Amino acid sequence: MHFTQEIEIEKPIDTVVGLYDNPDNLTKWMEGLLSYEHLSGTPGESGAKAKMHFKMGRREIEMVETIITRNLPDEFSGTYEAKGLYNVMKSTFKELSPTKTLYTTENEFQFTGFMKIMGFLMPGAFKKQSMKYMIAFKDFVEKES
Repeated sequence: MHFTQEIEIEKPIDTVVGLYDNPDNLTKWMEGLLSYEHLSGTPGESGAKAKMHFKMGRREIEMVETIITRNLPDEFSGTYEAKGLYNVMKSTFKELSPTKTLYTTENEFQFTGFMKIMGFLMPGAFKKQSMKYMIAFKDFVEKES
C-alpha cells in the first residue's frame, strides 16, 4: 500500500526541520511512543538503527527504525519494521513562504501474516494514523516555537 500526505505548518522551514530532526522531541508529539533507543550506527545518520517502543491501546509494539537518507530539508527516509509490518517512509520539507512550510510524507507499507489481513481490510487506518502523527507534529511545532 502506497500513499502520500501533506500538511502546511505555520513556521519557518528552519524551525520545523530543527524540531523534526531532534529524536528527543518524538515523545512530545508521537502519541503512544514510550521510548526511542539508539541501537547501532552513528545516531541520526544513514544506517543508524533505533528501537521504538509504542503502546497503542492495550497492545505494546516494538519497531526498529533504520535511517536510509538524512539530507534535510530535502529528504529524511527510513524503514520501520515491526511484527508483520514493513514501512518505508520518506519525509520532505519545502518552504512555501518565510513563515510557512509544507511537510510531505510518502509511505509504502508491506504486510505479512495477520497484518496482511489488517492492511487489506482496513487500509484507511494506516493513512489515518499517519495523518494523525502529521497533525500532532504540526501542533507541536506551532506551539513549541
